[in-house]
Amino acid sequence: MADSDVVVIIPARMAATRLPGKPLADIGGVPMIVHVLRRATEAAVGPVVVATDSKDIAAAVERAGGRAAMTRADHPSGSDRLFETLGQIDPAGRIEFVVNVQGDLPTLVPGDIGAALALLQDPAVAVGTLAAKLRPGEDDNPNVVKVFESGWVTSRDKSRICAGDFTRTYPQGRDAYHHIGLYTYRRAVLEAFVKLPQSPREKAEKLEQLRLIEAGHRIDAAIVESVPLGVDTPEDLETARRLLAR
Repeated sequence: MADSDVVVIIPARMAATRLPGKPLADIGGVPMIVHVLRRATEAAVGPVVVATDSKDIAAAVERAGGRAAMTRADHPSGSDRLFETLGQIDPAGRIEFVVNVQGDLPTLVPGDIGAALALLQDPAVAVGTLAAKLRPGEDDNPNVVKVFESGWVTSRDKSRICAGDFTRTYPQGRDAYHHIGLYTYRRAVLEAFVKLPQSPREKAEKLEQLRLIEAGHRIDAAIVESVPLGVDTPEDLETARRLLAR
């Protein structure tokens, strides 16, 4: 898998309700989206592009030396924004693998991006993602998405699992993990994904990845040591400031 075959895209928009304007939230004098851009660049798996419908976000990225792509404002999901951006930057279809990094993960470990991408070296895997051990108190927290293994494919050292399902409730009697919302796609799978209608369970759980599972696509998760902080609230932002100040 060569760098020329891979692109990392970070969807970012200003419309968050719990933390308005969060991609530009200041963390140590740097906008949050720039912190995420730096983590993705440090992963060194391929070029990095921020996909946004905001000229202010694009300007902040470009001032930091990054690349931004302007997209439509009416996309229903980050995956749709991802696919539009891919068409802009690679209309000839040369890029085979796409990494989707959420724009609100400023403490993401760069090496974990490579771990999710490496899963696609297995031709049976359609999508790669990340997971970590559940922490105390997360079992019944609906804000923590759980993933549990299918039971028929796994690595002996538990460094990866084949995802059997994703849910916001705790699947009793199954080995569940904390799902981390970073994805690596084969281009053809991403194209098929955005054309599919929402599935019933996707609507019920509000989890896009269930559309892939229900369409028969195999998702594997690399098991990593820590969960990056997802910044969704003012309290999360203060935590991120403390962590990155270290």
